[in-house]
Amino acid sequence: MILLYTLIAFIFALFFLNWLLGYKKGNITLTLDDRYTDLKEYAEAIEVELRKEGKQAVYKGGRKFLVDGKLYEFSDRTVPIGGVPTQQTILEPK
Repeated sequence: MILLYTLIAFIFALFFLNWLLGYKKGNITLTLDDRYTDLKEYAEAIEVELRKEGKQAVYKGGRKFLVDGKLYEFSDRTVPIGGVPTQQTILEPK
């Protein structure tokens, strides 16, 4: 019985972590090589990365992107990947 509870808790934690990191249906999640503090440079880097992935992307200002005809708003999080803090970008449809 304890094994069952442990398994359920593990599955719940896995889904919660995916939700927390922005892996929801419709979101675009990017992990860039560099860390950006300047919004203009950050937006340019996101635009370049989206184009590398084969998407048409235009920065509209105010943290909003037009990606393949859909409007997205981006946010960023710092997540530890392999013990190293990494800036992760999440574009959510608006």
